[in-house]
Parts: sequence; structure tokens; C-alpha cells
Amino acid sequence: MNPLHYTDGYKLDHRRQYPLGTSLVYANWTPRKSRIDGIEEVVFFGLQYCIKKYLIEDFETHFFSLPKKEVLAAYQRRINNFLGKNLIGTAHIAALHDLGYLPIKIKALPEGSSVPIKVPMFTVHNTRPEFFWMTNYFETLISMIVWLPCNSATLAKKYREVLDKYAQATSSAIEFVDWQGHDFSMRGMAGLEAAMLSAAGHLLSFRGTDTLPAIDFLERYYQANSDHEVVGGSVAATEHSVMSMGTSDGEFETFKRLITETYPSGILSIVSDTWDLWKVLSDYLPRLKTAIIQRPGKVVIRPDSGDPVAILCGDPNSSHPIAEQGVIAALWDTFGGTVNEKGYKELHPAIGAIYGDSITLNRADEICRRLQAQGFASINVVLGIGSFTYQYNTRDTFGFAMKATYGEVNGVGREIFKDPITDDGMKKSAKGLLRVTLSGDRFHLTDQVDWAQEGGAMHTVFEDGRLLVDDSLQAIRDRVQRKQLIHQ
Repeated sequence: MNPLHYTDGYKLDHRRQYPLGTSLVYANWTPRKSRIDGIEEVVFFGLQYCIKKYLIEDFETHFFSLPKKEVLAAYQRRINNFLGKNLIGTAHIAALHDLGYLPIKIKALPEGSSVPIKVPMFTVHNTRPEFFWMTNYFETLISMIVWLPCNSATLAKKYREVLDKYAQATSSAIEFVDWQGHDFSMRGMAGLEAAMLSAAGHLLSFRGTDTLPAIDFLERYYQANSDHEVVGGSVAATEHSVMSMGTSDGEFETFKRLITETYPSGILSIVSDTWDLWKVLSDYLPRLKTAIIQRPGKVVIRPDSGDPVAILCGDPNSSHPIAEQGVIAALWDTFGGTVNEKGYKELHPAIGAIYGDSITLNRADEICRRLQAQGFASINVVLGIGSFTYQYNTRDTFGFAMKATYGEVNGVGREIFKDPITDDGMKKSAKGLLRVTLSGDRFHLTDQVDWAQEGGAMHTVFEDGRLLVDDSLQAIRDRVQRKQLIHQ
């Protein structure tokens, strides 16, 4: 598909709507409002993919490398069928094809940075006066690609902060938090690209994921190399179809076969509530205790339905004794473990638990808080973070928008802005050219600066068809982790 079609239809004729003599349009991408309590900074991530995949790869393959006559005919057909015959024309498209590259410049903060609400992450402007129309033409494409990885990277960082806090207070192996948040979201995301973008954002703060294509994504677009670094990983695990096929009468034999024959070593996660979770905990596991303890590796019990807080930590209102005490306490009663130097109980290393259904930030905090109150270390459980977290968000979760704040008409600069009288202040924009500076550990915006001051901590990452900054996954992870350490 011609990538010039990756836009809102109403933008097609904006070129003729700007004032005569317009030669430059300067816009910025900014999170304007947080709709999640406790989050006032947003992790910046995903622009490099957008540049490589769309501004470079797609434009080269589906626009610049095609015969101009073919490109113009296809563009004219699409526009005329969409809007009816009009005066948009194709001369500006022909001129772009003749130029052979996208004449725009993008300045951005480093990916992985935590950016306060109301502070721009990057700016965009045209580099040749005749292509002033291109800046906001790309608003739709950039917006639809970048908001999701920013959202998911921010939410993953928040999960990491919660899990780090409790691990530091209760656990002996703080490094295990790398694997304590596990991405289970792929099947619930809005398509393959959304799944990869979201999972890549998750992997800035964690290593656990079942979104396999995210590894390819990070190797292709963020210089990752799974031969030399842990990009992401998972373990052998069952699903309900596997357990059901063994029948309810044969469930114990299924457990035994998986633990002693199919996977006699290593980590094995077994979904355990296909029928009766409490029977698994009170009957099957005690009967398999010796085999599990003698097995080199870990068997991980996975509940998959109900209230995760009550299932893991106990339901005082339940009449069932195992349900009343919860999964972690039940596993402790069967397998025991050790009391670490902080005074909290850690399960025997041969047994563990994971819960991956309907986990939220609040539930993650409550699970860790209740385990701590019961004397258990937080790392006794892994949390599977799914689309209930990563898909239940939109561009408006952090109020992302790309808006113009400066332009030039007949060679004279104009500081432009929006401030709707009917708005609550979220849509009030900055004005003029923008500068972002880093003071301590926090970015600050200054607007209405001149060209000599413009940019600041935002550096040129793309100009005239060329990628100028190619960040690695490790560099971005380091920025995310450094930000966490600063806030501790």
C-alpha cells in the first residue's frame, strides 16, 4: 500500500488550506494528561520502529522505488474515489517522488526516558519549504504507531516498581523480579503489530513473555540479539486443552506423567484449575511431593480463574479449608521452604505459582501486600500480565497528541497554539518553538524559544530520509532501569 494513504482522509487537502506563503510547520508529540492514578510520567518508546518501518522501509518499497507514473495514477484513483473529483491534484506527490526522500526532521528525547505529562517527547518539521504540508500529514501515522508502545512501557514500568518495592522488603532474590511480570497479552491485542509493540514495551522492564514475535521485532528494529542477551523468554507450560484431553478421572496421571516423564527436569508450568484447584493442592501435589522435590527444576502451579487476590492469598469467607488459606500457604504447608534473612517465607525451590488472569496494577499490589502480611516473600508468585492491562487503554489514557505550535509564512515565524474555552485545560498547547531540558532526574519544557535554543535534550533522530540515531534494546532498558533507581 502507498504509505501516503496512511492518514486521515481530511488531511489530504490541508496543503491548500494553510495560508498562502506557508513554508514551515513545526509540531510536537506530547502526553497531555494521565488517566491512571499514580502515573505522572510516561515512558517514551516506539518512535524508532515507526521511523524504520514506515518512514524508511515502506516509503522506499511502496513509493520511491515504484515508477512515478504508477504511483501518481494509484494516488489519483484513490483520492478521486474517496473524495470525488477535486482540486487536490498530484503535482505535490510527483515532486516528493522526484525528491526521493522524506524532507522532514524529527528531534526526540532518548527512548526509554520517563517524560512528565505536558512535556514533549519529540518534534517534527519539514526541511524544504515546498513540503510544509508533510509535517501534520504524518500526524495520524505517527500517532497510531507510537501511543501503544508508550502506554505499555509505562504500565510495565509501574508493575516493575510495585514488584521491586515488595521484593526489596520481603525477598532474598530481588533479581527474580526480571521474571516476575510475564506478558500473556498476545491473543487479546488488536492484531499482530499491536501485540509486538506492546510486548516490546513490556520487555523494557521484564524478561518474561509469551509473545514470541516480540523477540524478532526487537532484533530487527532495536538491535537486540538473543544469542548474546536475554531479550525475552518463557517456559514449558500446559493449557486447558492438554489437561482436558487427559480427562478429569485421569488428571492425577496427567500431572504425574508431565512431571516425571515428559519434563523430568527444568521449569514446568501446569494449569491447575481445569476442574478442581483445591483437589490439586490437597491431593495430587502431596502424592507427588517426593517426585517434585527430587526433580531438578521447578513445578509451577497455575490457577486461571476467580479472584486472583483471594485465590493466591486466601478467602476468609470460603468454607473450603484450602480456599480459605490460599495457594501460597497451601504450597508452603505441603512443600515447606526457608525463612530468608528478612524474616519472610520462601517456598521450596522445586515449587512455585503463577497467576495470569485479570491481573491489574491494584491487584498486583494487593497480592504482594497480603503475602507480606502473611509472612511470605513476594517472589513466591509470578504474575501473568495480559490484555486486561495492555489492551484496556487508548491514546487518551495519557492524552497523547501531535499538534503544531510554530510555522512560517512568507518567511516570518508565527507562534501558534490552541486553548479551547470549552476544555478543562488538557488541550491547551505549548506555543512556538520548544526546548526540553533535564534538571536532576526530570525533564522540563520551555516554549517560545528561538531556533538557537530549540530542541535542548531532544536530538535529531531522523532527517531527510536518514535515521541518525539507532538505539539498542539494552540502552533503552538501561534508561528505564536508571529512572527506577533514581526514584527509589
